Amino acid sequence: MPEVGSAPTFEEFVQVRGAALLRTAWFLTGDHQKAEDLVQTALAKAWLHWDSIDRDGTGSHMAYVRRVMVTTYSGWWHRRWNVEQPYAAPPELTQARVEDTELRRDVLAALAKLPRGQRSVVVLRFFEDLTEAQTAESLNCSVGTVKSQTARALAVLRRSPLLADEESSHV
Repeated sequence: MPEVGSAPTFEEFVQVRGAALLRTAWFLTGDHQKAEDLVQTALAKAWLHWDSIDRDGTGSHMAYVRRVMVTTYSGWWHRRWNVEQPYAAPPELTQARVEDTELRRDVLAALAKLPRGQRSVVVLRFFEDLTEAQTAESLNCSVGTVKSQTARALAVLRRSPLLADEESSHV
């Protein structure tokens, strides 16, 4: 990484933040290949403006790339994104991995039923652990919008039959 206080190079940023970006993209898209495409597209867009992203020295590279990912993700919905779906034999799974896979599937299915704005807020707030202000900045909206979208999304998720069994097993 660069010296404290200096901006990372594009390559350093991708190396350090790439996995986190892929995780966010996966939660947004619900598909590994689409997530990889989303990260690649967002990074390509960010690379074009890399030197001007952090002129104020606040370390806003991650916020900028997140915003690009969310707006790109929303744009794909409008143009009905369709890509090939590869098929392969699944690997052998242990019972713990099966349960984990089932939980992930249920969480993704429940998230997929949310409108894109609510889904984006939930992913950034709870999976990326951003504050309301950081989420608002990433989505280019007000903190009030983040709060209302979060409340609506959580109400829908709480009523989701996909997550009901999981919730009751932790009570």
